[in-house]
Amino acid sequence: MAIDAGADAVGLVSAMPSGPGPIAEALIAEIAAAIPPPVATFLLTCLRDPDAIVAQHGRLRTSAIQLVDTLPPGAHRMLRAALPGTKLVQVIHVTGSDAVDEARAVAPDVDALLLDSGRPQLAIKELGGTGRTHDWAVSRRIRETAGVPVFLAGGLRADNVSQAIAQVGPFGVDVCSGVRTNGRLDAAKVRAFIRAVSR
Repeated sequence: MAIDAGADAVGLVSAMPSGPGPIAEALIAEIAAAIPPPVATFLLTCLRDPDAIVAQHGRLRTSAIQLVDTLPPGAHRMLRAALPGTKLVQVIHVTGSDAVDEARAVAPDVDALLLDSGRPQLAIKELGGTGRTHDWAVSRRIRETAGVPVFLAGGLRADNVSQAIAQVGPFGVDVCSGVRTNGRLDAAKVRAFIRAVSR
């Protein structure tokens, strides 16, 4: 559905503490193997231990890993050494202006940043799929200073993604809840979103 609508990448969500979209690892592996190049496959993982992330990627074989939680010091370098052909995308949850410093600190160790609207400080972490926007002015500051490509996520829908792109100027955009109806992917919303991005 996503590829037919014109998506450049497909996100495959592994187990998460909350939010929509997680699917079984067996299904992630099956989908990742079936997606033709040049469409990228992103494994969304909330794992924080580098060895566990490497093992998970070994089972699932996506072209990129989207790290939705913070990692301990040195973990990105360990992942880079263990997975030299796999792109690393670190999620930064833009909860305030301190996200700018967080993004600058991790940018040299990853291939891209993804700016989202989670609340990782909650007892049950929100690490994506919240349907909430965040302060796009902060996201623009990150995009202007990070030195790596920046993807924008967080509450994007067909009716606001053009404004988000104009305000932030991201390399790309990411959507989850904005293309769902009653928790399931909605083909009409997927097509409408990608048409809005293309415009």
